[in-house]
Formats: sequence, structure tokens, C-alpha cells
Amino acid sequence: MSIEVNDKGNENKSRLELDMSKYQTIQNFIDIAEENGTINAIDKIYLRNQLLHFLGVDDWQEPKGGCEKHNALILMDDLLEIAKVNQQFTEEDAPFYEAALMDFITPKPSQINHEFWEKYDEQPELATSYFYQLARQVDQVKTRDIAKNVGFKHQTKYGELEITINLSKPEKDPKMIALEKMKQSSGYPKCALCLENEGLYGGGNHPARSNHRAIRMRLGDQKWGFQYSPYAYYQEHAIVFNEMHQPMIINEQTFDNLLSFLDVFPHYMIGSNADLPIVGGSILTHDHYQAGYYDFPMMKAHIRKTVQLQNYPDIQAGIVNWPMSVLRLSSTNKAVLLAASSEILEKWRQYDDKSLQIVSKTEDNVLHHTITPIARKIGTDYVLDLVFRDNNTSEVFPDGIFHPHETLHHIKKENIGLIEVMGLAILPPRLKDELNEVEKYLLNQSNEIADSHLSWANHLKNSLTVTPQDVHEKVQQAVGAVFEQVLQDAGVFKDDHNGQIGFDRFIAAVNDR
Repeated sequence: MSIEVNDKGNENKSRLELDMSKYQTIQNFIDIAEENGTINAIDKIYLRNQLLHFLGVDDWQEPKGGCEKHNALILMDDLLEIAKVNQQFTEEDAPFYEAALMDFITPKPSQINHEFWEKYDEQPELATSYFYQLARQVDQVKTRDIAKNVGFKHQTKYGELEITINLSKPEKDPKMIALEKMKQSSGYPKCALCLENEGLYGGGNHPARSNHRAIRMRLGDQKWGFQYSPYAYYQEHAIVFNEMHQPMIINEQTFDNLLSFLDVFPHYMIGSNADLPIVGGSILTHDHYQAGYYDFPMMKAHIRKTVQLQNYPDIQAGIVNWPMSVLRLSSTNKAVLLAASSEILEKWRQYDDKSLQIVSKTEDNVLHHTITPIARKIGTDYVLDLVFRDNNTSEVFPDGIFHPHETLHHIKKENIGLIEVMGLAILPPRLKDELNEVEKYLLNQSNEIADSHLSWANHLKNSLTVTPQDVHEKVQQAVGAVFEQVLQDAGVFKDDHNGQIGFDRFIAAVNDR
């Protein structure tokens, strides 16, 4: 009998410890909310009661633990487990419930904006660092998902390219897709970039945004928002978006906005996707830019040939040694740089060189030329890289003449947007497993290689000698070589004799008013 009593006593003690641990976890979460400035001390009981209801807990005991520092994401895991036991959310609702939980410790937009601009008055870097670290802490930036990405580098004659196999964005299972099809879109918000996503619970086609926050700012006479990308591809990957839901456009105002952004955040780079299909990004319906605290490979590329812009003697200009066609402009005079870039854009919009398959307008009066612009500051100089784009198609290249050609689609067939233009490949998640099978194939091991990789793998087999120790690295370098070719395919003035002469002809046309 004594053994039975002791077991029961131990069981009761275990349950008590579990309960006390639960209360301690909730208290630690509340402490983080106070540290973040989300609440004041007077709000603690209020927040506790809100959390208890949210988690399905109907009682409270004061924990006896100390006030030590705690990781918000670990606490999030523990609280989600409590809520799961209490049947507070379904599996389908999990990401939305999770974001709503983290909203409890995320300051309101007004609080964050006040703190941001106060820190900005001290130093711009303090403001962006504060906002970025907060976004990481409250899981607006999905640090644990981002850590799953596979990354490596590939050396080329243009410099080092960066390759990422993107595993961070969760893939939807068939159940989720079926549920989304059944739910009709409300049309609110109009898209995933709209400011109206701030604090949105989400569901259907809209992602979870309860803990999402944006900084308000002005570019020119328009209101813009500044936020960090949930699935960042690089350091402090920011999205700068127009508060108005209006289409992407590249024009003089775009260049003005990019340069004006640098006046506010001189330590950041900023660029815009092109405004045409095939050569643009995945979202063309909402005007936005991408910024960050990062030096991309293209920024490190040197000038291959200095050129003179006769109408703008104060501007240093040169053709960049890069697989795509890039003209780099540099000046301390923002107004002159704005005038020159706008004139070059207008010239490119109408420029034809049929010997290189460059056609600005087809018979149906559809325009096919635009620019992917990237801006940054080096000291007192504004630096603007203009990447020339052409989205024409042909019978031979139905996906795009200046787009990754079909032989490369087994690695990359999606649009070449701003980030990849600058030398950072974002490759689909399927490649992680598929490349593993390619490695087995090269080692003559049992494999399930995809048919799409077979021709490429046979070429590698005939040209490489691999061992179990080096096959992984050699396949990665082969992928890097494919990405280099992807960028070359997207270049309008090819990196060969005819292409370089063609680029010179275009510069001459710019100088010939």
C-alpha cells in the first residue's frame, strides 16, 4: 500500500510542477511584453487575463520563479502546446493562432513608430536595428524557417555568385489548398502588400499578419510603409510599399523615390523589380521596392568599361562587368543623376537593335522594354545601377528571349527578379531532394533521379570525376554555373563581341539627343 500511495503522491507532485511551469511560462511571456514596451506594469493583470482566455486556461497561481531573460520563440512553443492541449486551435488554424499569440507581446503600430523615429533622431542605424530585432523576436521575421535554407557560393569571372535553395516558405498541403478554394476572397486587403494587412488575423488566401507591423514614412509627396520580409533572403530584407494599392511602375518618380529613400536610410540599399511580366517580380499589382543592409555580388562587380555621358559631365558612368546588362551611374548631385537616369530609361523604352533581337515595341503596340534599378550610397555619392530588361518572346523562346532558356529550367524557370539580378539565386525547394538524387546518380548508386535532370547529370558524369567526399560540392558548383548561365540568358547585351559592340551602340544613342 505504501508504494501505491507514494506513486500517487509523485503523480500529484508532477502535475503540480507541470501546472506551476505553465504559470511561469505565461508570466515570462507577460514580462517580455513589458520589456518590449507593449504594456506598462499596470497592464499586467489585464494582459494575463487576456492570455489565460486565449490559451484556454481558467485559473491562476502566482509562479515562484525569478525574472530572468527568456527566449520569446521558446515561450511561444510552450504556450502553443498549452493551447493545443486545451483544444484552442485546429491544425489548419495553427499559423494564424501562432501569429495572434505573438501579437500579445508586439507593441501597437503607434508605439513602434514612435520608438522608431525617436531612435532615428539619434542615428538611422539604431532605428532600423531596433525594428529588425523586434520583428525577429516576435516572429514577424521567421528566423527558424529562414535557417532551413541551403546556401552556398560560386566563383565566376564576374565575382562570387550566391545560391540559395529556399526552404523557408511553408508549402501548402492539399487539404489547405482545398480549404482555400472553398473560401471566397473578401477582397480585403487587396493584396499581401497592402498596409491593411497590419494586424490581420488572416485565413483563406491571406497569410497570418496579427503580429505584423510597418513603419510609416514619406517618399516625395506620397505615403509609404516600411516593413521586414517574413521570409528574408538577405540581411535586414525590407519591403518598402506604397500605402496606395497601385501597380508597379518604373519612371522618373521611381528613381526619385529610390534616391530619396537613401536620404532617410543611407546605410541601406534599395531597388525595384521591373514593371513588366517575365522580367518583373511575382507582384506587379502593388508598387513596392526591396531594401536592406546587404552588399550583393553585383555591387562588388567592377566597371568593365568607363563611358562618357556627354550631356551629364558630372556623372561617372560605366558598364559593369556582369552577366546582365548594367550601366552604373555615380554622382553627388541627386538632381543630375535623376535627370540622366530618366533620360536613359526613355531612350531604352524606344530603342531597337534587331541584330541582337532587341525590339522595344511589337506590332500590337505592346511595349517590351524597362529597367530594374538599384540604388545605394557610397560616402557622399549616390550610386544607381540600371539593368536593362526586355520581355519579348519568340517561337524559339516562348518563355522569353531574355529569360532562362529551357535547358536551364530543371534548375530555374521562374522570373529573374531584382534579387537574382544582383547575383543572389533563389531556387525552388524541390532541388534539395532532387540534387541529392543527382549526387547518387553520379556515384552510380541506386537513385530516383528526375527526368528533367538526366541530360545535365549525364553531361556532369562525362566531364567530372567525383568521389563520395567531393560530389556534394561539385554538384553545388555545377548549380552555380547554371545560375551564371541563367543571368547571361537574361542579359540583353550579351557578354561577347557582338553584345559589347551593341551596348556601345546604345550608349551612343543615349548621347545622340
